[in-house]
Amino acid sequence: MSDEDDKKLTHLLDGVEHAARNKTVSIADLLDEFGDRAITPFILIVCLLLISPVSGIPGVPTVGAVVIVILAAQALAGREQLWLPQKILNAKLSASKVRKGVDWMRKPCAWVDRHSHPRLRLLTKGPLRWLALVMCLVIPLTWPLLELLPFFTSIGAGMVSLLSLGLITRDGLYVLAGYVFIGLSGTGALAFLI
Repeated sequence: MSDEDDKKLTHLLDGVEHAARNKTVSIADLLDEFGDRAITPFILIVCLLLISPVSGIPGVPTVGAVVIVILAAQALAGREQLWLPQKILNAKLSASKVRKGVDWMRKPCAWVDRHSHPRLRLLTKGPLRWLALVMCLVIPLTWPLLELLPFFTSIGAGMVSLLSLGLITRDGLYVLAGYVFIGLSGTGALAFLI
């Protein structure tokens, strides 16, 4: 498996599907599947699951938010290897629901794979990389409070997915799209509240 394969969403989905070959799949199973790879791809994996209908399972958005916040904090601290508390590592999901979520994401992920390549790299390195990681940490903090709203987490997971995908593929266009999505969602939320 090449480094280029690791940057493809369909490859990440293949790994999630392989980890979900039994009746249940835990966060530890996913980590075992992906090994000691960089933190950002695992943030993306969690987000892809939360964009899918899996986010409608009670408790999943909160666990996903905790995982992403912990991982984004580790990335900001410069850690290369993943660490999660044992309680989160043991959290389990129905493997059949995870596989359905993976199937649901296959077409959009294949499209993204075909259209991502290094561009606007300034947005993916140095201080702007740290800004994207800070956004990956801050956005999920709202998810436990909003879990009662069906699939609301999918919107936030979409934002974090764009940011993390841009960082992984070094495609600043996706990072920029993530910022635009954040801006539009924030504007929409303010308009709704006013």
